[in-house]
Amino acid sequence: MKWLEVSFTAEGELAEAIADLLARFASGGVAIESDQIVDDDAEGHPIGPVGVRAYLPVGEHLQAQRQRLEEGLWHLGQILSLPEPSYRLLPEEDWKHSWQESHHPVRVGRRLLILPAWSQAPIGDRLPLILDPDMAFGTGTHPTTRLCLAALEDHLHPGQTVIDLGCGSGILSIAAARLGASQVYAWDIDPQAVQVARRNVIRNELSETIQVKVGSLSELLAEGKELSPTADLLLANILASTLKQMILTGLSQAVAVGGILILSGILDQQVKPLLATSAKHSLQLIEIRAEDDWRALVLMKQ
Repeated sequence: MKWLEVSFTAEGELAEAIADLLARFASGGVAIESDQIVDDDAEGHPIGPVGVRAYLPVGEHLQAQRQRLEEGLWHLGQILSLPEPSYRLLPEEDWKHSWQESHHPVRVGRRLLILPAWSQAPIGDRLPLILDPDMAFGTGTHPTTRLCLAALEDHLHPGQTVIDLGCGSGILSIAAARLGASQVYAWDIDPQAVQVARRNVIRNELSETIQVKVGSLSELLAEGKELSPTADLLLANILASTLKQMILTGLSQAVAVGGILILSGILDQQVKPLLATSAKHSLQLIEIRAEDDWRALVLMKQ
């Protein structure tokens, strides 16, 4: 198979905004790569200009996919000043090589290390989260994921039960298991994400601890009435609008009284309305974590 590579060079938040948009359209994944050295304390933050690359499979739907992507870029360009994209065709082997060149070990928090499956880097005393980032499902480099991982490290106690809603690659579930969770329920409405998460769970040898399923919040709650998987801690790294809808439709029911919810994917201006909704559903704010324009809320069920 051949792939169409769409690439940009940008800095900081602009690069992340471009990557977020490309991830909606690029079934072959999105890669962010910096040529500059990142020190041990950078925790995955790109330094200086970075390359953002997205991949579309060459086939009968390529023209329609490219048109939708370019329409999305046009709308983003009405808000931000975007550089011109470059396009080139890649054979399968070059696509795989490009992926491997774009993903490196990333330290997060005090104890976690995100490790690409092909990496031979030393682990040291870090807890490895081994991922094959073959699709655009949470590789740990985005601020929303880093915020979740750092909060999880501080608030999860060994032996607790965890629910991960919108699990994507499974990175948060794998981190929870590594940090001592006794049982993790990982759910996503996207069957493709569930397949990726299952492969990563197997790769980390955590199949006995992490259960990955296709399903929505309503299905989780329905199953909970029969199986009682009420969590001590719940993770959801999703769009703020989706988080609000989840809270309105019973998110707190999935968590035990006194349990913790870590909600990410929230922009600074979305915090106040989401907190107002949370307060009406017995969710008390414990802390707000910030990185760039992104926020993560740590809440407790009262």
